[in-house]
Amino acid sequence: MTAPLTPSHQPPHDDPWQSPSAGGPSFAADGGEKGASDMRTELRQAVVVLVAVAVSGVALGLLWLWLAPRVPLISDATAVFLKDTEGEEAIAADGVFLLLALGFGAVSGAAVFLFRRRGGIPLVIGLALGGLLGAVLAWKVGTWLGPTPDVVAHAKAAGTGVTFDAPLELNAKGALLGWPVAALVVHLALTGLFGPRDPEPVPDWTWPSRDV
Repeated sequence: MTAPLTPSHQPPHDDPWQSPSAGGPSFAADGGEKGASDMRTELRQAVVVLVAVAVSGVALGLLWLWLAPRVPLISDATAVFLKDTEGEEAIAADGVFLLLALGFGAVSGAAVFLFRRRGGIPLVIGLALGGLLGAVLAWKVGTWLGPTPDVVAHAKAAGTGVTFDAPLELNAKGALLGWPVAALVVHLALTGLFGPRDPEPVPDWTWPSRDV
């Protein structure tokens, strides 16, 4: 008679009804809860970034109103004309807005990187949307606080032959994209240069043992 291959006091390792380890489900649950908590944290930080960047558009609007050149107009009691028909003040106003938007985008991209070096998709989306909303807010603030858009009423108040300023306008609407594009470029560059690196895998140099 031959002895059984599997001792009676040890269950076979290939038993399909064997209960799994008690620690397995708890580890999986802990990992899932940690991942959900990290995602909620990233979403909260993305909302904070979006609001903070968008609100800073007020500062851009005030700077644009202060630095943008004025377009001089003049009235002869029958119509309103450009005082300098060859002037480029309107184009210069668009250029000032674009340069300021690029500067604000670079600063906001660097600030967001310092705020959270690990980055993340929600944070990048919040930065881009915040930059776009900030640019739109700056445009509205500048035009609202600038000279009145009612040119006829402004001409009547100024009088015949008196020079007055035209409304502050943004003719090149593509300049609104300067802020989000600059913010994303700067943030991506800083993340690539100074962001945290994933640890490189350590090679296993142990040789498998050979049975003699």
